Amino acid sequence: MSILGKIFEKLGIGKRRIETPAPSGGVPHRPMFGDVQSGGSSTAQASRPAVAPTPISEVDVMSKLEAMAKANDQKLNWKTSIVDLMKLLGMDSSYAERKELAKELGCPADKMDDSAQMNIWLHKEVLRQLSLNGGNVPAHMLD
Repeated sequence: MSILGKIFEKLGIGKRRIETPAPSGGVPHRPMFGDVQSGGSSTAQASRPAVAPTPISEVDVMSKLEAMAKANDQKLNWKTSIVDLMKLLGMDSSYAERKELAKELGCPADKMDDSAQMNIWLHKEVLRQLSLNGGNVPAHMLD
């Protein structure tokens, strides 16, 4: 499992997917309008999905992290520090692990050689990935 995958798992974030329920009786639902009898084209209507996608449930990342921080004996600055965020999640926060995570997420080469710059980029990118995959991360933390 990827390092980001482990972060997602610890926060209860699964893979993004859109589920479309199977039509009942095995017969796809087709709209009444646009069929041959009404003079319209049936091919355009038949290619559209019959059922709207189910929305992805959002995970309250901030509440989970704040609860974890309250239960933790250490005072961790997880809102700005990738090291502290990884510690809060009970993960290896070593430089080697962070460097591996940065490679996994495509950190720009110019930041990879500067530990501080890599850490800043990495923290923002992890939060961005959480947000993109169903976590509710406040906008001010994504800037």
